[in-house]
Amino acid sequence: MRRVRNTAFSALLCALTALTVLTLAFVIYFIVQEALPTFEEVPLREFLFGRRWMPIDYTGAGASFGIFNFIMGTLSVSLIAMLLASLVGLGAAVFLSCAAGTRTRAVLYPLIDLLAGIPSVVYGFVGLLVLVRLFLKAGVHTGSCVLAAGILLAVMLLPYLVSSCSETILKAKERYLPAADALGISPWYTVAAVILPASWKNILLSMVLAIGRAMGETMAVMMVMGNANLFPTLLGKGESIAAVIALEMGTAVVGSTHYHALYAAGLVLMVLLFIINVGMTLLRDRLLRREEGGK
Repeated sequence: MRRVRNTAFSALLCALTALTVLTLAFVIYFIVQEALPTFEEVPLREFLFGRRWMPIDYTGAGASFGIFNFIMGTLSVSLIAMLLASLVGLGAAVFLSCAAGTRTRAVLYPLIDLLAGIPSVVYGFVGLLVLVRLFLKAGVHTGSCVLAAGILLAVMLLPYLVSSCSETILKAKERYLPAADALGISPWYTVAAVILPASWKNILLSMVLAIGRAMGETMAVMMVMGNANLFPTLLGKGESIAAVIALEMGTAVVGSTHYHALYAAGLVLMVLLFIINVGMTLLRDRLLRREEGGK
């Protein structure tokens, strides 16, 4: 019976894994199928590097589908969010793992997890009421800007980064700190020289997963970024790929070039995520090989 149960459990795991892979393959196939008709009417170069997005011709110049500003807006707000979230999140993770006591962690961890469960639209409302007003008082026209969206998105990424990084640092601390104490080495020197370098591989992996969340976030970013088809500047308006899809998919006529162009924009977003993930993974592997070679 034990062998039968093990076989059944293994078969169930294989079936669930296959179902996951097939679901991902179906999603990719569907998006590619809906996106390809776009390039029969719009050249790929014009689609990727054009700055004019005009699905409906109001001026007589003809419809235009250029998403370069949307691509740059997505990358800009994601980069700002990752920089801010990584700095604050890593510092919070070090505090929770190396400075806070067991009781303090028991109180703070549920609060951090609670932040992860807040809907993005609520974050968007907070951004409108707090961040946008602060930037408006600071002299930014209308208050909506790329920096505001980046700050708001960084706050949304913090719970995941803090939780994952603190768990990694805590495991490294339990492994190395007793030996360092026995040798009389300062705890904070051990954290800086041993624990953090030993944890960087998993920290980098957490950042890779977090950037996918950053580039795909829609509602909160859409509410504070300004939604203007402009090349993004730090204190200027912009629009992300996810935002333009969310705003226009409901009004696009099924089967029209506008409809297929939105799917093509989603395909570009997927390709960007794939390139970033592969690049970060290759960088991680290269650093690992260099570290092993140095040893």
